[in-house]
Amino acid sequence: MACLISRSGRELQRYDNQGRRQVVGCIPYRFKNCSDGSIGDELEVLVITSQKGQEMMFPKGGWELDESVEEAASRECLEEAGVLGHVEDELGKWNFLSKRHGTFYEGYMFPLLVTEQLDLWPEKHVRQRIWMTVEEARDVCRHWWMKEALDILVERLTSLQQPKEENDVLSCPLS
Repeated sequence: MACLISRSGRELQRYDNQGRRQVVGCIPYRFKNCSDGSIGDELEVLVITSQKGQEMMFPKGGWELDESVEEAASRECLEEAGVLGHVEDELGKWNFLSKRHGTFYEGYMFPLLVTEQLDLWPEKHVRQRIWMTVEEARDVCRHWWMKEALDILVERLTSLQQPKEENDVLSCPLS
């Protein structure tokens, strides 16, 4: 059972030794299903709208004192995108300037292999979620550091795939 209320407030918020707020984000991903029900090799990622609905990004939020960085990543995916899955090895750490607050943040990004998509989640009424191709996500994502993390994820997943036969061009078998 998932909690249907998002955490709020900054009492438990982590800061680094230079006073930068620490945030954690995730790139939820899956491999597109084929028409025959099998799993193909076409990568899809899940992007969400900002709370005001004007910008697209990957789930992210504050890393709190009572959780590991992986727990924070998983929580953000649940709260903002309504997905559960396996948090994988860190994609990297970025320092960036918040346009809204004019302060520097330290951001960590992780991939999350989605195993379940919920119908109800804490921020369902303030966010939309959209599965899209990597190219589409790169075009719409507003944060440069998230785009860099996406490139790292794609490179990692590509290097893990076994070489395909030259004549094996289709990602899904024909029905």
